[in-house]
Amino acid sequence: MSTTTVTGSPSPDDNTSIQDARPDNVRVLRPQVSDATDPGKALAPKIYDSEIVTPSESAAVDLRMAAQQVARRAPGQVVRVVRVVATHDRTRRAGKAVARSLFLYVPVGASRVAVRVWEAKTNSRYERMMRAAEAAGDLERVAEWEQRAELARERRHRRRMAMLQAPAVVVKATVISTLSLTVFLFALGIVLAIAEGDIAAVLGPITAAIQAVRFTAWLVSVLAMPVLIAAPCVGVGLLWNIGRKAEIAPKWLAKQNTGSDVGVPITPSIVVTALRDLGIAELRKAIKDMGDAGASLLGPIVIAGRGVEVDVTLPSGVATDEVLARRAKLAENLNRHEHELFMTKPQAARTVRLWIADSGALDEPIGPSPLVIDESMTADMYTGRAPWGEDLRGEAAAISLLQRHLLCTGLSNQGKTAALRALALWLALDRTVEFHIADLKGIGDWHMFDELATTLIEGPTDEHVILATLMLEWGVAEMERRLEAVDPETHKNGVTRDLARSAAGFHPIVLVVDEAQQAFMCPAIGEDKRPYGGSKNTSRYFMAARKLHNQGRAVNVILWQGTQNPTDQNLPKLVREGAHIRASLVVGTEAEARMALGDKAINGGAAPHKLRQGLDKGTLVVAGDGVPLPAGQSSITIRTHFIDGDGATEIADRAKQLRGRRHTSGSTEPAAPARDLLADVDEAMKEETRVRTEVIRQRLAELCPDAYEGMTAKELSDALGIVGVEPYKAHGGVMTVRLTDVRDALTERDENGGE
Repeated sequence: MSTTTVTGSPSPDDNTSIQDARPDNVRVLRPQVSDATDPGKALAPKIYDSEIVTPSESAAVDLRMAAQQVARRAPGQVVRVVRVVATHDRTRRAGKAVARSLFLYVPVGASRVAVRVWEAKTNSRYERMMRAAEAAGDLERVAEWEQRAELARERRHRRRMAMLQAPAVVVKATVISTLSLTVFLFALGIVLAIAEGDIAAVLGPITAAIQAVRFTAWLVSVLAMPVLIAAPCVGVGLLWNIGRKAEIAPKWLAKQNTGSDVGVPITPSIVVTALRDLGIAELRKAIKDMGDAGASLLGPIVIAGRGVEVDVTLPSGVATDEVLARRAKLAENLNRHEHELFMTKPQAARTVRLWIADSGALDEPIGPSPLVIDESMTADMYTGRAPWGEDLRGEAAAISLLQRHLLCTGLSNQGKTAALRALALWLALDRTVEFHIADLKGIGDWHMFDELATTLIEGPTDEHVILATLMLEWGVAEMERRLEAVDPETHKNGVTRDLARSAAGFHPIVLVVDEAQQAFMCPAIGEDKRPYGGSKNTSRYFMAARKLHNQGRAVNVILWQGTQNPTDQNLPKLVREGAHIRASLVVGTEAEARMALGDKAINGGAAPHKLRQGLDKGTLVVAGDGVPLPAGQSSITIRTHFIDGDGATEIADRAKQLRGRRHTSGSTEPAAPARDLLADVDEAMKEETRVRTEVIRQRLAELCPDAYEGMTAKELSDALGIVGVEPYKAHGGVMTVRLTDVRDALTERDENGGE
């Protein structure tokens, strides 16, 4: 059998004939190169003689050629496999782990043990702590550590003197113990000999003791070798474990972080590292120079609600404002988002208080309002506090509203109206409080106060702004009436709770204007040529608000305002600074935050402009009087309870059942004039010479339910005493009023020009 091999290429003209004449077992290897100058000249193929093989032999040839090809590629494949294995992440981690275990952990552990022994035997620990306290500028702690160092030096001296006397003491104790033991064993032998009648038993205890010593020596000799072999292994293992826990390794040997650091627990080392990397050169240098690596800067890290709280005492040369200005970077260094870090200035000097939220904790909703879940709740403006929400610690945040003007501002659709309304709903459960409300949005947010408020204005037009302005001007007139009615001789403590709950006309009046920016920006001008809006002295709304802020609090006439996007145009400076309680939801810029809360709160760490629009709805930064501020802080962050429209309506219905429904007006006459108690009592007595107070109370409730319904006999007696009529106890101990006393009080008041 032979195989024919063809080389060269046939002429184009002969291509078909050659292919047809080629045997099946002929294979063309490569074309033959010709030196012919004529490219059209055909090259004759060269034929080689060879052996013709069978199909099975051909298959064997193919397998052999494939094996040769694999053999040629094998070295490259091996190199690639070795490279992948050597550079794989698991290989690197395993190699680093082996290197740390063999070459790092034991030396580090030995150095740690050596340092501990050295500090235990010397004063180096105390000197290190003194250097750290000195670097922090804490001279009191320096003196404290210096005193501790002296005591440690004295104790160490006493131990050394005791060691000098130890050999003589040990020898003496050994001799005495041996003699005592020998005498004891000999006496025991005598007792045994007498008991057994055998003189040889005298030496029995001594012989037993000698055998015990011999057994102990044998046991020690047997265990000595295993103990000597195991002791170094155990020692190396302990050093390895100490070095492993130290977590000290060069960067190329350090453990690879396989997960995210977000949400890791806050530890002192994390806080110090975050401060060190804050970009403040003086702070970084001070931490580096401290012997305790900056640990003395930190107070205790305590759990505070949905996060932790720690006070940082800054070293000399570092201002608190420098740290407060780097909130975003510090939050990132702590593995937190910016909104999960709150920084304030506590009472201690040169200190910054950090509240660090648990990762994601501020995205979880808080529970429902107590107003919703406790149907038996009532309110008292004088003694109670309104449940508004929770602070960052998770503790209830309750606000005192007694005689305090309020301002609530923020971006649109962030929960301003709901937050303001929640306070009004609580106050509605105090039946002595009278409401006058102007909702200048007018989409029903305050409609549940219909038949609860005396005045309810709903709408965004200039006409509604005019009505709101007239409402405030009525409030000013009522304030002036009350100021004139206050008798300094009788009312030495101002408008007290008893006076406010009497029928003397000093009950709390709350004027609420929601979307107050509409009023300040209103272009309408009255018949007297005075504008209703604006921020000048000619503005009617502005001047009414200023007058109420100046003197309304003293006689229980209070103004609450809610506004959007505060500017000098839609919220003048004199108006915003007149509020006792200032609350801000998220705002756009720091300038708006300063307008909302004031410079003091912002300089103290308040940052409503750092809240997240849309995500922190209902979260308020609150400053001012009546707010439960921690000592030294100028603001507090409150996550308010959200009460939806249905819940607000249910609470309002409970208030109506408690207070009784009243006629609500939307006119420019927001309230009827205050009742004249003396005149009403004179009418209720119906010319009878003496009438019991309980009967008078019932007749007054029938005469004017809005003013007198729900008043108790004691409250009526107190109110009469204030206006100069003292009820007395008639026969049977029943409180009674004389008609002559009422007429005399009326005559005296008229003669003095009173109302």
